[in-house]
Amino acid sequence: MLASGPASRPRWEIFCQVVDNFGDIGVCWRLARDLARRGANGVRLWVDDWAVLVRICPPAADCDRQGAVWVEGVELRRWTSAFVPLIPGEIVVEAFACELPATQLEAMAALRPTPAWINLEYLSAEDWVAGCHGLASPHPRLPLVKHFFFPGFDVTTGGLLRESALLMRRDRFLADPHGRAAWLAERDIPVVPEVLRVSLFAYAQPALRGLLEAWQRMSRPVVALVPESRLVGDLAAALGVPELVPGARIDRGALSVRVLPFTDQDGYDALLWACDLNFVRGEDSFVRAQWAARPFVWQIYPQADAAHHDKLEAFLARYLAGLSTDAAAAQAHFWRAWNGCAAADATPAQAWPAFADALPELAAHARAWCDGQAAQPDLASRLTKFCSHSAGGPG
Repeated sequence: MLASGPASRPRWEIFCQVVDNFGDIGVCWRLARDLARRGANGVRLWVDDWAVLVRICPPAADCDRQGAVWVEGVELRRWTSAFVPLIPGEIVVEAFACELPATQLEAMAALRPTPAWINLEYLSAEDWVAGCHGLASPHPRLPLVKHFFFPGFDVTTGGLLRESALLMRRDRFLADPHGRAAWLAERDIPVVPEVLRVSLFAYAQPALRGLLEAWQRMSRPVVALVPESRLVGDLAAALGVPELVPGARIDRGALSVRVLPFTDQDGYDALLWACDLNFVRGEDSFVRAQWAARPFVWQIYPQADAAHHDKLEAFLARYLAGLSTDAAAAQAHFWRAWNGCAAADATPAQAWPAFADALPELAAHARAWCDGQAAQPDLASRLTKFCSHSAGGPG
């Protein structure tokens, strides 16, 4: 799996600048692995924050500061300020509007045909996305044209990131009761049907204490599985304990909390599949929760001027279609409360009872939504097709 070797021109070259948390690198690493597994004839990924990459890809720790490391068919490279370009890839992807080094752009412009140049944008369900997907932006000085590529939820956009074997792996996990029971037993999680298993992954959440107290009062046992993250500090404060470390267990009333060690992406997928309800945040875990086909709660990345509220409402407008009035209202109220944009300052604890009652219908809906999205081409397939039409030429 690991090797060092001479640089050669890859088919794909992806640039990732880590802005905050693990969302940007999470998407880029999944995309790079997916392309490599599809036999993309070379995938190179540049990352500016190596420490963050190593958390989700431990073999990357074996890379020296100037060199490269190959992991799962992907050439991983440090993106430093003293950037010296290699021969650019045939398709160059700048993820989430990161700015390519000037020397890279010069190297791209010197090639004939010039590489396909893609700006992979953030995911949004808003209507304006369809009008901007695929738009061209000529470079003001160099013979290069950048195209904007927007992930999305319908045929007018770039689709969702879904590895070709993802759903098969999920279904195999769910169809193996012994393997699933062993997975749960390793984490000290009861394997009984009456327990509501919840994964909890979030940004800072001031309403956490109230929700935990609501879970403690439930007639049904709740096991909250909390992956190691910044949320663990908030969790400790909400539970009134000095600190929580991986492996910790706190029992309060009907609620039992487990703090799980940090895991890689495949491990996080398994956690989502094993739970009845998943709290996720940002973009990467948001998409994975949809592929898990379970009810979920999305905490959207907060933006200035509350612009994220429009993104939340745009997704709700799509996702709630087909639900009963009561279930749709329960989901919408809980999600808005969790994101601090509920009317009359309703809290997640106040919205929880109706949301909990709706979970059986929401479970069936989550599966139908997943199946509907899976019937569409995934992001890597659409990106490959788009670039086959736009690549090459003098720019």
